[in-house]
Amino acid sequence: MLDLAPATRQVAQLLDSLGADQLANPTPCPDYTVRDLLAHFVGLTAAFRDAATKELGPTTNTDPSASRPVLGDDWRTVLPRQLEELAAAWRALEAWQGMTQAGGVTLPAEVAGQVALNELVIHGWDLARATGQPYTQDRASLDASYAVLAPAADDPDSRGTLFGPVVEVPQDAPLLDRVIALSGRHPDWKPL
Repeated sequence: MLDLAPATRQVAQLLDSLGADQLANPTPCPDYTVRDLLAHFVGLTAAFRDAATKELGPTTNTDPSASRPVLGDDWRTVLPRQLEELAAAWRALEAWQGMTQAGGVTLPAEVAGQVALNELVIHGWDLARATGQPYTQDRASLDASYAVLAPAADDPDSRGTLFGPVVEVPQDAPLLDRVIALSGRHPDWKPL
């Protein structure tokens, strides 16, 4: 079992300092503004929360790439609550057992939990970079993200659909930089 709480708390902290004037900012995700990224967070927190509790349905069987997410006006209350619910749902031993569904894909629950944590780590970094905020992440979350991303580094089939090309960084680069580079992002990315 992994603890998603440190990653969810980090994202929630980023929301506290996010100004309405930053919603149109570009992000390291080329097709997403901050507004789009926040909408993606709303969707992924609901989907992976429900994947943990095995409440399968519209939140878990929808492909996130099927349509551009739309951010509701209530995101400042919805997203922090869903981040807490997500972390709480994955604290249950049953969340990590059996099969579940997320993004329209049926997969082992253990894998879904790892993917959920990776989404929080990577998109948390995206949000921090896009809004000019500092970003740190706990070692356990970074190790888990690295474990999710490293196998796909040499798999050309998954690179094109899941991640951009691996960005080369020195082997002694900080773990966060290595994780971000494995996701296809440049660790030194800044908005224009």
